[in-house]
Amino acid sequence: MPREITAFSNPLVKRIRNLREKRHRREEGLFLAEGLRILTEAEEAGHLPRWIFHTREMRDHPLVRRLTAACEADGGEAIETNVDILHKLSGKDNPQTVLGVYAEFDTALDRIDRSASDIWIVAQSLRDPGNLGTILRTGDAVGAGGLILIDDCVDPFSVEAVRASMGALFTQRIARAAWTDFVPWLRSGPGQLVALSLRTDAYYREPRYAAPTFILVGNEARGLPADYEDECDIRVKLPMRGKADSLNAAVATAVMAYEVLGQRL
Repeated sequence: MPREITAFSNPLVKRIRNLREKRHRREEGLFLAEGLRILTEAEEAGHLPRWIFHTREMRDHPLVRRLTAACEADGGEAIETNVDILHKLSGKDNPQTVLGVYAEFDTALDRIDRSASDIWIVAQSLRDPGNLGTILRTGDAVGAGGLILIDDCVDPFSVEAVRASMGALFTQRIARAAWTDFVPWLRSGPGQLVALSLRTDAYYREPRYAAPTFILVGNEARGLPADYEDECDIRVKLPMRGKADSLNAAVATAVMAYEVLGQRL
C-alpha cells in the first residue's frame, strides 16, 4: 500500500528534490525520471525505481498499479502525493503525474560489450542535455549498442537529459571515459572509428563502414580536436548546400547513424 506524503517539509521530499543537482546525484547514486511512458519503458528494459511517486488520481491506472507492484516487490517504495509535491520534485510548472527515482547505471567503459551491436555512438565534450537525449533516442532507433561519453560531457542522468531521451536512457548502454582511456580500449578489439568532421573531402555516403562502427561526434560549438580526428580511421562530412557550415550535433549524428544502418540492411 503506498505511503502518503503531502508535506513539503518531508525529509524524503527534500532528499529527492536535491537530485536535480549534479552534486547530489553523484553523492546518492540516484536520478529522476518523469512520466508514465518513460517509467513503463524503463520497466520493460529491466529497470525498476527505488521510489515511485504518483498522484491519487493515478492510483488505479493499470500501468501505475503494475509499476507500483513491481517496485514494491523489488524492495522499493510507492508514494502517493499531490501535484504540488511533484512540481517541487521535478521543477516543472506542469509536472508529470508519475515520477520514479532510479539507481544510476554503471558507466565504466570496460562494461561495454562491443559485439552486442554493429553501431555505437561516441560523443566528445557534448554540453547540451537535449542533444544528449536526442542522440540516445537515435541510438535506440537504429539499434545501436549505446553511447560512450568522452571527456567532460553533460550529465546523462540530469533531469533534462533523461526527459529528452524519452526512455532511451534505459535501453542504451552508457559509458564515460577520458579520450586517453577510450583509444586504447577501442584499439584492443574490432571497431572502426568514424569522425564527423569538416577537415575532409569525403562525404558520409562514400566509404563502406566496417562493423562495429563507432560514430564520433564532437562538441556543439568547437567540434572535435584535431588530434582526436587524426586518431580516427575515417573522417567524413555531410553536404551543406546552404549558408550554414554545420548541422546540430544530434541531427548530424542521426544522419550518420542511419547511413551506417542503411549499409547494414
